[in-house]
Amino acid sequence: MTKIENYIDGKFLPPENNLYLDNFDPSTASVYSQIPDSNANDVEKAIHVAEKAFPAWANARPEFRARILFRISELIDQNLEMLAKAESIDQGKPISLARSVDIPRASSNFYFFASGAMQFSSESHNVPGGAVNYTLRQPIGIVGCISPWNLPLYLFTWKIAPALAAGNCVIA
Repeated sequence: MTKIENYIDGKFLPPENNLYLDNFDPSTASVYSQIPDSNANDVEKAIHVAEKAFPAWANARPEFRARILFRISELIDQNLEMLAKAESIDQGKPISLARSVDIPRASSNFYFFASGAMQFSSESHNVPGGAVNYTLRQPIGIVGCISPWNLPLYLFTWKIAPALAAGNCVIA
């Protein structure tokens, strides 16, 4: 049976407590893999790695970030069948739906926001009395992301791709 591990600092690592949860295929109610039952120490490891990586990513040129996001989109497209099968098993949904909706939309999210990485946007607002308020979009630091159960890959990419494009976060 496949054991999925945490991906931290470019390496697959077992959870510190070495505990796993059964991962069920909802269409058959059978266990098809095990996933880490990670704890706060595992999260702290990921945060520490992200804190080290964040300055370089936040200060990377938009063109560099865009190339990375375009490449992720390409890799999703190249692995459409494998990802559709995984999404189908994980969600208990027809593979045709994962193949035609979920995975292509995940790719589209990275592609769209890769293009957006190349655009600079700020806003200014006149305030009565002669003042001006500026809105600058700047990296904020380490973030956590929880992906919903119903469209995990597609909705995760909808959250993470814009943050990565803007240099607002890193994936540890």
